Amino acid sequence: MTDAFDTFTSGLESPATHVVGAVPSDSTDLPVASRGINVAGSGTVRVTTVGGTTETIYVVAGAAFPIRASRIWQTGTTATDIVVMY
Repeated sequence: MTDAFDTFTSGLESPATHVVGAVPSDSTDLPVASRGINVAGSGTVRVTTVGGTTETIYVVAGAAFPIRASRIWQTGTTATDIVVMY
């Protein structure tokens, strides 16, 4: 497949180029900081941002939620099938 945009640098205003499943953990950071998250089952997601704040947010199923997260916590997270976009 040819990608006409493969020579451009992606910024935060660009769409995500990777999507990976996330396993919430109270002790392990994400391998790569997110630019957004998505869930299959609506609910709360407790995150720590790349800026260092930790908060619980509500994410609706199927909607991309733009957030630069470094960790998704197991405690406080009720949303299911979380994917991280970066």
